[in-house]
Amino acid sequence: MERQGRLYPIGIQTFEKIRVGNYMYIDKTEYVYRMVHSASNYIFLSRPRRFGKSLLTSTLEAYFEGRKELFKDLAVERLETEWTEYPVLRFDMSTAKHVDKEHLESELNLKLIEYENVYGRGEGEENVNQRFQGIIRRAYEQTGRQVVVLIDEYDAPLLDVVHEEKNLPVLRNIMRNFYSPLKSCDPYLRFVFLTGITKFSQLSIFSELNNIKNISMLPEYAAICGITEEEMATQMDEDLDILAGRMGISREKTVQKLKDNYDGYHFTWPSPDIYNPFSLLNAFADGRLDSYWFGSGTPTYLIEMLKKYGVQPQQIGGRKAMAESFDAPTERMTDIAPLLYQSGYVTIKGYSPVTQLYTLDIPNKEVRIGLMKSLLPGYLDRRTTDGLTTVALLYEAIYEERLDDALRLLQTFLSTVPYCDRTDYEGHYQQMLYIIFSLLGIYVDVEVRTPSGRVDMVMRTATTLYVVELKLNQSAEAAMQQIDLKNYPERFALCGLPVVKVGINFDMERHTLKDWMITR
Repeated sequence: MERQGRLYPIGIQTFEKIRVGNYMYIDKTEYVYRMVHSASNYIFLSRPRRFGKSLLTSTLEAYFEGRKELFKDLAVERLETEWTEYPVLRFDMSTAKHVDKEHLESELNLKLIEYENVYGRGEGEENVNQRFQGIIRRAYEQTGRQVVVLIDEYDAPLLDVVHEEKNLPVLRNIMRNFYSPLKSCDPYLRFVFLTGITKFSQLSIFSELNNIKNISMLPEYAAICGITEEEMATQMDEDLDILAGRMGISREKTVQKLKDNYDGYHFTWPSPDIYNPFSLLNAFADGRLDSYWFGSGTPTYLIEMLKKYGVQPQQIGGRKAMAESFDAPTERMTDIAPLLYQSGYVTIKGYSPVTQLYTLDIPNKEVRIGLMKSLLPGYLDRRTTDGLTTVALLYEAIYEERLDDALRLLQTFLSTVPYCDRTDYEGHYQQMLYIIFSLLGIYVDVEVRTPSGRVDMVMRTATTLYVVELKLNQSAEAAMQQIDLKNYPERFALCGLPVVKVGINFDMERHTLKDWMITR
């Protein structure tokens, strides 16, 4: 925990605990007020994991319970005058992950018992939907006030089975049955809020509930979760100075490092720059930068899906798409874009009103490096640790301007990677080198492109700009000619660093670098 007395709410998702415990809280209550006074009483919000959805749900719970004292000095205190207390039913579905039919029914049973202990259970109420409906009706009758229903991570029970023909329909039917009273109980309901990571098709879970307002891509809610650049600069002003002191660098450099690693999310366009809150708060608490969000949940499921859809590492980012092709139900997807976007591995980086196409790309360095580290094992046949060590040694040699040594090191390493039949094609080596070069981004700024037939890298260290062109089964001279053809040195003259050109030729028969040229 922060040594200077500032408490960061790492993993704390309860609004009351944050406010009473005097933890840092980025004020999102203006959005709460806006939501609960909007035209729709049924609202759905999709955001990636660990982006603050549960805290937002808990904030709504405290607000509808009329707990005015918890909102002292926050935006909603100025806006709200009534503070009406409503009966609130809150269901956290994250407790029902990785479950089969029996376990899911048992989980829902426990959740309903908790409220039946308060509002009672009617005779003949057997099924979960009958019991849920009875609780809503009795809560309304006993309190004389309409009921608020908050469902956090509504899709948690279904995420693991989203592409399983057998289990998905079974679990989906149970959840559809459970949520069905939200339609029939409309007269008794004041407000319904659902959060999740993915967007399931409206019909599949909320059959008939056609009045849900999806606010996930609305500009007025762009910053409802996450921390904006402005919020960091104002509400975390002192924290930035403390972090800079602990990291031993200037405040300006600290802000730039935080931006490179954790910023870059946009859930609509235009949108303020949004930082990953989990990573940002962890960095402040620890006094250093690390792979917090990515490290908190290895995306094995994602890696499987990339394989299933035949997506190469260099195809993850840099895609253009219509909104309906990525803000779309994941259970019917024919392309990986919805999963990548809704899970937070790509985000919106631009929009053209002319074509109505959004540009989707990897948000920041943390996600890029995390993805590449996760993809590396698929190319190195259990030599992943050696691969990461090689990347570190590569950088050390580059940093010390021993580029020839760096390439010799890479040549030796690649010649020891076990060869197998299915990798005997050009694309495999491009992809492997793309990943290895991308991982140099752990240490420096790296941009890697692979339009076709080669890997093309620009790498910036503190002292030098390296332009690298890779050819397969050609010659180092051909690679060098390609660099000159593109006028790279001229293009990068503005960066003020000396440019070093590197032409590399890869020998596919020997599965390693054959020759190279370095020109300063």
